[in-house]
Amino acid sequence: MFITVKELELRKVLFDEAFPPRAIDLGQEVEQTAPLLAAGRVEMVREDRGGKDIVDDIRLVGKFSTKLVLPCSRCLEPVAHAVAESFDLIYRPLGADASGKDTSIGLAEMEIGYYEGDGILLEDVLKEQVLLALPVKLLCRADCQGLCPHCGSNRNTESCNCASNASDPRWTALGDIRKKLER
Repeated sequence: MFITVKELELRKVLFDEAFPPRAIDLGQEVEQTAPLLAAGRVEMVREDRGGKDIVDDIRLVGKFSTKLVLPCSRCLEPVAHAVAESFDLIYRPLGADASGKDTSIGLAEMEIGYYEGDGILLEDVLKEQVLLALPVKLLCRADCQGLCPHCGSNRNTESCNCASNASDPRWTALGDIRKKLER
């Protein structure tokens, strides 16, 4: 759904969309297993900077929900994960803040996204929000043992004969220093 600036100049735009799996590319490791449901509104917000300097920002307020399958961070087995979040975003025309000189930005400016052209694509906004809502580390279970670093077998389902505490030879020099200091 493409939301144009011209349309927003006339009225707010309400959206209530359902995107089927694979309609939005979430990357190779994320599999969408249920429709991505998104609802909200989009409106034009005018920022008066003084004089004739007016910037037309686009504000998106809404929520989304879907179900995904992601790999476990330790053993790489698939893990079902439900995502549901709300958002309140501001998008400004690209170059509206360009002054030609280096300036510092505050916390408020870090919350602003930029768009180029005649508007924004709702699918791009939702893709970004879904990916930001994913957990940094997702485990299949709290006691997941992960993969063996030597043979690659899944320690949750099979045992291997690899040495469990094989030391890395790169640490040998530090071990020697520690032994000298302990004397």
